[in-house]
Amino acid sequence: MTNDPQTLVNGLVCLLDLSGGEEDKFAGHNRPGGQGRMFGGQVIAQAMVAAERTVAENRPIHSLHAYFLRGGNEADGITLDVLRDLDGGSFANRRVVASQQNRPILTMVSSFHVRETGAYHADPMPAVPAPEDLPSEADLRAQFADSLPPEKRAMMLRPRPIELRPAENRHWMNPTPRAALSHTWFRTAAALPDDPRVHRAVLAYASDMSLLGTCTLPHGLSWILGNVMGVSLDHAIWFHDDFRADDWLLYACDSPWAGGARGFNRGRIYSRDGRLVASVAQEGLIRPITPKG
Repeated sequence: MTNDPQTLVNGLVCLLDLSGGEEDKFAGHNRPGGQGRMFGGQVIAQAMVAAERTVAENRPIHSLHAYFLRGGNEADGITLDVLRDLDGGSFANRRVVASQQNRPILTMVSSFHVRETGAYHADPMPAVPAPEDLPSEADLRAQFADSLPPEKRAMMLRPRPIELRPAENRHWMNPTPRAALSHTWFRTAAALPDDPRVHRAVLAYASDMSLLGTCTLPHGLSWILGNVMGVSLDHAIWFHDDFRADDWLLYACDSPWAGGARGFNRGRIYSRDGRLVASVAQEGLIRPITPKG
């Protein structure tokens, strides 16, 4: 498996590309060498790309709302069927059904809007250390991996096309309960093409990273530590402004509620210059696992 950043990023761009398109039916591909459950961010991004392929480029996506119905399997490809619900004067709307083995694994509704001018305000970016002053998550994982069994160690050490720099300890680093807040800088490990749709697809992919873990922080739970089962249930993204996903973006996450074996998480994504470029919300299953014996 390669460690070359540009090769990893080129692979991510290919992963988020689709084939087909006849009668608004697309085919998604899997990560080479992938095993087991498919990463939810991949399905979200591929479904968004499919919807975008059916809308004029002068109507960029401004929101998507997705439900995970079944876990995806990296052994199978994905079929993405797009339904054109609306092509209005300013807005367009699409529905996407992502399926494997003729069974839906995700449904998504997305909305597209012609650019307009209007009133503006935004929450300021939180004050956190600059990414250059923080260790990379890859280095933190390498320090932690020796304490894990071999099957989990391989997953922890797998090279990734997205570089992460967390401002706080991850839930797998320290199970001591703390506030449900996390801040993570992220960007691709190498340059991306200039196409804005590619950058939106990468953000959609990365938006499923570190978010669900926020609601576990007050409870000392972590799927790496093996005391909780975590699964994303639904996922929403609102795109506010332009950005580059190969430049540093800050993912500021919080969780205002957890209960009934579910946790609700919110995320705000800021560009390096402090602009709020996207917002995210997700609810996930966090079912505690009682140790045997």
